[in-house]
Amino acid sequence: MLKLEQSQGELSESLDKERQLNEIKSRFVSMASHEFRTPLSTILSSATLVAKYPTTEEREKREKHILRIRDSVNHMNELLEDFLSLGKLEEGKVGITPVLFNVKDFLEDIMEEMRVQLKPGQDIECKFSGNTEFLTDKRMLKNISLNLVSNAIKFSPEGKIIHMECVSESDKLTLRVRDEGMGIPEEDQPHLFATFFRAKNASNIQGTGLGLPIVKRYVNLLRGDITMYSKLEEGTAFTVTLPPFKD
Repeated sequence: MLKLEQSQGELSESLDKERQLNEIKSRFVSMASHEFRTPLSTILSSATLVAKYPTTEEREKREKHILRIRDSVNHMNELLEDFLSLGKLEEGKVGITPVLFNVKDFLEDIMEEMRVQLKPGQDIECKFSGNTEFLTDKRMLKNISLNLVSNAIKFSPEGKIIHMECVSESDKLTLRVRDEGMGIPEEDQPHLFATFFRAKNASNIQGTGLGLPIVKRYVNLLRGDITMYSKLEEGTAFTVTLPPFKD
C-alpha cells in the first residue's frame, strides 16, 4: 500500500512538472512570436538601407544601421539563451562542476565582456577584496553575473555608473551589483523572480522576464542566497552570497 501511494505521488509530481514545462513552452512561443517581430523588422529594414550607402562618405550612416542589426541579433540571441537555460533547469539537466578559480581574473573577464553593451557615458566600476581563489561552479556564477550586470546596464540611463563589488572569504563569496537607474516599484518587488514577470515600469525596455528566475535557480543550485533592494528613480542592488561548493 505504501509503495502504491509513493508511486502515485511520484506520478503526480511528474505530471505537475510536465504541465509546468508545457506552460513555459506555450508562453515562450507566444512571447517569442511577439518579441522576434520587432528585431526582425529592424534587421530587414537596416539591411536594406545599408545597401543604399555604398560610398566612403556615407560610412557613418552605414555604421548606424549595422549597429541596429547587431543590437537586434543580440536581443534575439538573449531570448533564445534564456529559454534554453530555463528549459534545462526545469528538466533538471544542469550539472554542477565546482572549480577553484581566480576571482579577480573572473571579474575582469565579466567587465570586459559587458563593456560592449554599455550605453553612451556608462561605465562599470568594480571593487574586489579578500581571497584570490574561490570554489564554486564558475560557469553558473558567470551566468549569474552577466545577467545582473546586463540588467543594470539595461535599466540605467546614459551616463550612469554600474557598480560591482565582490568580497571573497574562506566561508563565502559576496557579489553585489548596483545601478543608478529607474528602480523597481515596491508592489512589483515580491514577484521579480517569477517566470516571465516584468515590472510595470519596464514595459518599454526589451527583455524576456526570464533572466532573474534563471539567476535565482542557479543561486539555489549553488546553495546560496540572493537579496534585492530598490528605490524608484534611485536604482537597484542585487546581492548574491555563495558558500564554497563542497560535496
